[in-house]
Amino acid sequence: MTQAFASEELSPDEAAAAAASCSREFRANPHPVYAALRETAPVCPLSPPHGVETYLITRHDDARAALADPRLSKDMYGAIDAYHRIFGDSSIALDDNMLFSDPPKHTRLRRIVGNTFTPKRVESLRPRVQKVTEDLLDRCATSEPMDLLPEFCFPLPLNVICELLGVPENERKQAQEWSATVARTGFGPEARKALELAEGNLREYLADLIARKRQEPDGGLLSALATARDEEGALTDHELVSTAWVLLFAGHKTTAYQLGNAFYHLLAQPEQKRLAFQDARATAAAVEEIFRFETSVENSTFRFAKEDIVIRDTLIPKGALVQVSITGANRDPDVFADPDRMDVTRPNVQSTHLTFGVGPHFCIGAPLARLEMQIALTSLFGRYPRMALAGAPEDARWLTVPFPAFRGLAELPVVLDPS
Repeated sequence: MTQAFASEELSPDEAAAAAASCSREFRANPHPVYAALRETAPVCPLSPPHGVETYLITRHDDARAALADPRLSKDMYGAIDAYHRIFGDSSIALDDNMLFSDPPKHTRLRRIVGNTFTPKRVESLRPRVQKVTEDLLDRCATSEPMDLLPEFCFPLPLNVICELLGVPENERKQAQEWSATVARTGFGPEARKALELAEGNLREYLADLIARKRQEPDGGLLSALATARDEEGALTDHELVSTAWVLLFAGHKTTAYQLGNAFYHLLAQPEQKRLAFQDARATAAAVEEIFRFETSVENSTFRFAKEDIVIRDTLIPKGALVQVSITGANRDPDVFADPDRMDVTRPNVQSTHLTFGVGPHFCIGAPLARLEMQIALTSLFGRYPRMALAGAPEDARWLTVPFPAFRGLAELPVVLDPS
């Protein structure tokens, strides 16, 4: 893997500048930068491209505390000026959901979604996830190099979450294209214009889809949410659209990149691959180590300080934005021995990695992500045990975005059956 930086050579200012950048060198291997920040500036002020003062937290204990700290608000309506500067006015209509809210609103939204997005409902998807996986593999070329990301890693979770929500098959491609535009972080006028257009299209589409689900319920998650009632009422139409959007987006983007990371590292390290598939228990443990070692969620979503907060002698002023480096925290040597080595036999990883967060905002989709990862890895390697990278591991191209939220590959060329 490219070693563009060495942590011991970076000053705090250099590490902060690298962490705020989208340079190819940093994206190729951000881990030495996060290591330098953990050591010299664990609560670090950044000057990211969006221009809003942001503090980045990189140590595991600070990260764990921050993710559950009620003084760090997820309610972007409370940080409205900063929110507008970063995302523009149009984004707010899609962000009226549990991801961007605080108690008591968050508690109500999470309860309603949790009552429908249950572990039982997720487990009932197992046969369907297996079928979608097998169908995708049936269509893949076996002897020629192919890019595994668009052919397998993206369509698998997209089809699963669309089936869970009840998005018709012939409408999924367009919904995915709009979602991809919304997710493509950019701060220039052209990027903002494309963002606003995609957001408007998504709002209209999801509102229409919800109306159809009310008229003709199909037993899917969106139908259940559209008719849900609890002691505190139901989701408003605005909340329904926003909740459908966050489930659609979070339900496929993060898992798609995580699948790519998993296949890449297992193919680059054959001994780890061998250990990961000794039995089902070994595979489940391996999935958790991959979540830790190369999470697709590089940084948490924004929080903002509701008051002046001191973390590790650093004052975070009221109104400042805060992000937790999940990637940095997951490789903290105070918590994980030899953290820059992937060890699929590492014990107790599930209870210590922060890929799904902690506290009230712990990822509600974690059971689905684990299910998809385990089925995808065992199915693909089971069918094609000799699958290989179609290039040297060090030549991998990673995503470049203005301020990293996702950690993933730009492409993943493989040969399924080198024979």
